[in-house]
Amino acid sequence: MNRSKIIVVDDHDIIRQAVKCLVDMTDHLSIVAETGEGGEVIALCREYIPDVLLLDISLNNRDGLDVLMRVKKEFNHLPVLMFTGHEESKYGVRSIQSGAAGYLNKRNSATQLVTAIDCVLSGHKYITPSMAQLLANWVLVGKEESAYEILSDREFQTLQLISTGLSVSEIAEKLHLSVKTISMYRGRILEKLGLRHNGDLMRYAMDNSLVDSLK
Repeated sequence: MNRSKIIVVDDHDIIRQAVKCLVDMTDHLSIVAETGEGGEVIALCREYIPDVLLLDISLNNRDGLDVLMRVKKEFNHLPVLMFTGHEESKYGVRSIQSGAAGYLNKRNSATQLVTAIDCVLSGHKYITPSMAQLLANWVLVGKEESAYEILSDREFQTLQLISTGLSVSEIAEKLHLSVKTISMYRGRILEKLGLRHNGDLMRYAMDNSLVDSLK
């Protein structure tokens, strides 16, 4: 039997090894590559042509949502399963909107991880009951529940990075964008959230628990 190829992207070596041990116990899955560096993912996908990408949100040098967008742009049909320690309520809906095939919290059982991988391999979305409720709420009430949901993915990333105290130039370097572009995002964020300066943005991020996804 040909095993389905998986690439694991997580900044914790112990998580990557645990996933590898779990997959090794199956007869239909195989880990072909692993990394904790977001910047390596595209090259690995080109080299190994995986059947599933297992992707964390918090990575060493790049935000997982940014990696997700880049992967889906080049490998549109590759199912990406977000496997993260962050609650569904924080990034679940945004991940699905950005093209993820599923979202699974690391606190779930090992059996559930294999089930989730098999589900996205079959071409379906893997949606937990709690994730389904969040998606239903989002459809019913729109984006008014949390103001930050009106931000684009780039604006959301910029807000997170500002909240960690990084300067505009440092954010531009981290996201591989120009200072002018980041300044534009910052202006849009302030306008959309009705805030005035970086201090307001930092308080807003802390109040909405948006800071801990970045190191």
